[in-house]
Amino acid sequence: MRVLGIDPGLRNLGWGVIAVTGTRLSHVANGTIRSEGGDLAARLLSLYRGLGAVVAEFAPDAAAVEQTFVNRDGAGTLKLGQARGIALLVPAMAGLSVGEYAPNAVKKAVVGVGHADKGQIAHMVAILLPGVRPAGPDAADALAVAICHAHHLQAGGRLAAALRGAA
Repeated sequence: MRVLGIDPGLRNLGWGVIAVTGTRLSHVANGTIRSEGGDLAARLLSLYRGLGAVVAEFAPDAAAVEQTFVNRDGAGTLKLGQARGIALLVPAMAGLSVGEYAPNAVKKAVVGVGHADKGQIAHMVAILLPGVRPAGPDAADALAVAICHAHHLQAGGRLAAALRGAA
């Protein structure tokens, strides 16, 4: 199974694809989509096209997007929310189920603590996916989102199997 993780951003949208085989995780690809164009509509369109190309090329089976929190800049939060909409829409249009995780949940799943910094996340991503070279901090965060979703899917599968066995 392939899992696409997405770290949404209006300027830089990080993405990472991992393969899940049983309990084994391996790196497939990662990158950053940089929005192009001056106005908001053009930037959102470039994110849409870029993420659509990633989904088409790597054919993930599931996707996950990091949630965002409201900050003090209402206009900035609204724009980020629109980029998040693209991050949710593209995989959904491809027929994928899309998980959503709070940043602290992603950090806890990957690092073990909910308040890890970007350096700690990148370090643990490199340990969990040997040989990976993230294309920047946004790509490392996206790989962490994919890892978090893989763990969630694995735990759900174990629970389903246990329930089937108990029935």
